Amino acid sequence: MAQAPRTLQPSASERHFFGAELRRLREQANLSQARLGAKIRFSADLVRRVETADRFPSRQFVEACDTALAAGGALLRLLPLLETKRGLERSTRPASSPAGPVRPVIPLQAAPPGSTEPGDLVRRVPFQPGVLDRAALDWLNADRGPSRPTPDRPDAASRVSEDELASAETALTVFRQLDHTHGAGRVHAQVQRYIESELNRLLAATPASESIGRRLHTLAAGFFELCGYQAVDTGAHGLAQRRYLRALRLSQAADDRSYGGYLLAVNIGHLALHCNHPEAGLRMAVTALTGCEEQATPALRAALHAVVARAHARLGHEADSVAHLSVAEKQLARSRPEDEPEWIRYFTPAYLADELAHCFHDLGRPQQTQRHLGDALTSLSPSHVRRLAIDTALLASSLAAAGRIDEACATGREAVDHAARTASHRCVQRIVDVQVDLDPYRGEPEVREFGDYVRHQLPAAAV
Repeated sequence: MAQAPRTLQPSASERHFFGAELRRLREQANLSQARLGAKIRFSADLVRRVETADRFPSRQFVEACDTALAAGGALLRLLPLLETKRGLERSTRPASSPAGPVRPVIPLQAAPPGSTEPGDLVRRVPFQPGVLDRAALDWLNADRGPSRPTPDRPDAASRVSEDELASAETALTVFRQLDHTHGAGRVHAQVQRYIESELNRLLAATPASESIGRRLHTLAAGFFELCGYQAVDTGAHGLAQRRYLRALRLSQAADDRSYGGYLLAVNIGHLALHCNHPEAGLRMAVTALTGCEEQATPALRAALHAVVARAHARLGHEADSVAHLSVAEKQLARSRPEDEPEWIRYFTPAYLADELAHCFHDLGRPQQTQRHLGDALTSLSPSHVRRLAIDTALLASSLAAAGRIDEACATGREAVDHAARTASHRCVQRIVDVQVDLDPYRGEPEVREFGDYVRHQLPAAAV
């Protein structure tokens, strides 16, 4: 039996008043908490907690709700009251409250061995697009040249050897494959423990040579890139931003300009797009192109132009998006895998087809979306279950947009089957998106049956 909504006292506090207004507007729009969460790209649990006055909403949350609910600024006008109240509560909060001390999120390397991050804590870390421009400019204008090791430990036992580095590189390869197959929910803790123990030990030691030092910093950047990607996959977008920025700094220490450009565009730029900040995503990708296009390999150039195209598509700039997609296709056609850095070899025609499909989906061109998704899905490895789930769900959404409801529901079931094999927040969100796209047809028996299938196979995505 569903629980009755918590009764709010709008006069009790600013949070209660905002929660009551949000609930009124949501119900007026005939949206469930899950459907509103899908529209604004926040979790249904956050919508619930804001409505029940358990959480202060962020500015991004308020802005998104005001737009999605066509509130005409009614919610935004309450924001100054909320922010003033939040500031007062923070200034009067004791060092240790019943909920525990207020703790900043610390970098992984500072956490005690064996510790884990409480899910609720990491999800409270907000994505902050305002800090990205400074980081991008610092990277663009940074002095070239690696951070040279300081030989302050003369004993050979404290030096990082070639064998140790090779072992750590193998571990990163294995972790990436496990992440592709199972999603971050089942792998993240293992990666974190490895960073806190073995990787931090290597970073604290002195490399045996300058070349090993550069490889070590590149390796560490790879681990933090993976951690950032896993944070996205668990819905902790602010934490993902911090990890990606740490990876960017490590790539500078390694004097790896190409990898830094990749991190800036493909990781940080995509994160901005995922958090619905296409302007910031576009700036990150363009900065990356400016800073490393000369030395970039063809596959890297293709990946960078693809992110620029994604940002233009999200902004509705069709001509610009198509132009950059054309450049990406031409560059990838010139690529030879053996000449590419290992970290970009995954960017095959199948992955470019995925980028093309997302662009055309955002541009409202379902036929092109479906054609490119067919190319992507045909070429994907069966072990990349998360990507199969995401792309199959996007295909279902595209079929729904084209009015092909029977096919959309059948394809959506395939996506649910893939998603149920992972522990991925992104996969769950994609299945929610499919249901939202099918919502105009909710009276059709196929759509009702699909909803029942989701509730049975993947309850976390049920709306």
